[in-house]
Amino acid sequence: MSVVAVCRRSLLAQIREALDRSPVVVLTGPRQTGKTTLARQLLSEHSPNYFDLEDPASLARLDEPRTALDPLRGLVVLDEIQRRPDLFPILRVLVDRGNQPARFLILGSASGELMRQSSESLAGRVERIEIGGFTLAELGADATHALWLRGGFPRSYLAAAEPDSLAWRRQFILTLLERDLPQWGVRVPAEALGRFWSMLAHYHGQTWNAAEPARALGVTPKTCSRHLDLLSDALMIRQLRPWHANLAKRQVKSPKVYVRDSGLLHQLLGIETEKALLTHPKVGASWEGFAIEQVLAAEACDDAWFWGTHQGAELDLLLRRGDCLYGVECKRADAPRITPSIRVALKDLKLARVAIVYPGSLRYSLGDAVEAVPLAALAKPGTLFPDSG
Repeated sequence: MSVVAVCRRSLLAQIREALDRSPVVVLTGPRQTGKTTLARQLLSEHSPNYFDLEDPASLARLDEPRTALDPLRGLVVLDEIQRRPDLFPILRVLVDRGNQPARFLILGSASGELMRQSSESLAGRVERIEIGGFTLAELGADATHALWLRGGFPRSYLAAAEPDSLAWRRQFILTLLERDLPQWGVRVPAEALGRFWSMLAHYHGQTWNAAEPARALGVTPKTCSRHLDLLSDALMIRQLRPWHANLAKRQVKSPKVYVRDSGLLHQLLGIETEKALLTHPKVGASWEGFAIEQVLAAEACDDAWFWGTHQGAELDLLLRRGDCLYGVECKRADAPRITPSIRVALKDLKLARVAIVYPGSLRYSLGDAVEAVPLAALAKPGTLFPDSG
């Protein structure tokens, strides 16, 4: 079993459980995060039920897709499904057969169009699982510093030396811009999208305002927003939506933007070493984004937002579980404290609890319903709000 498969045993179990429940499971995530490795733990790549849609032989077998897929039984894997979106209507017909002789595991490297196709064609028949890079929950607390610097892409994190990790990330960015996105139908020149992505790295952790990068790049705000959506659909950027409460205060209504993988963020910012990271002006924003990704990976929730008002109150993350709201503030500080923003959020949003995630080692209470929690604690999923049910 590969290192990736060993680290991702819980994810493999989650996929198996989903396949037991649903006739179609869609596994989405950026390229090179281990989707294919996981699928091959369930079904050999040499099986006639395995279709790699980047392989000309597999594409040839699907020239007549209904004829090729109809007789198959058991698990069927369709890897890189975004190459053949025309397969979704056929899958709907196949899963609606009375005895459901086959179950389908669909792997895709782009979220937006892939999910639109699956939701329209397979409504009520599909379960979605999103996979990102390695997390603290998979690697353990000792991996924190290396994971933050290198990011979670397996080949970047597991590289033998820093130059190897940097070279892989550099090539990943070029390949995505020059090959993958054009193959998915993106018609934006790679150079233009690359400049935008590099500029976006400097806005990491900030509220999105298309006018500012548009002026710098000499394009329209609409073009910048379209570029942002392209990179979000490729699962490179997280647009964290704002929460709107029924309050008298004017609240922020634009999303915050984050480069999802900290290693790619550092590559785009020209950060090559831990020393360079710790002295960089974006070190705080980088740590905040890294912490947010770890929280979202480790803590089950029904939805997630950030919250901010025009008066200056702000909360990095707002999680909903059932009817309860929980706040998360990410602070790269030795001794975090309750800020005025946290007090406002507790009162105005009726939060059940607030956790201040910080890089220290001790977990301790800061007052009623507020607790300082080490980032390393996220190595054990579900520990941020352990008694929230």
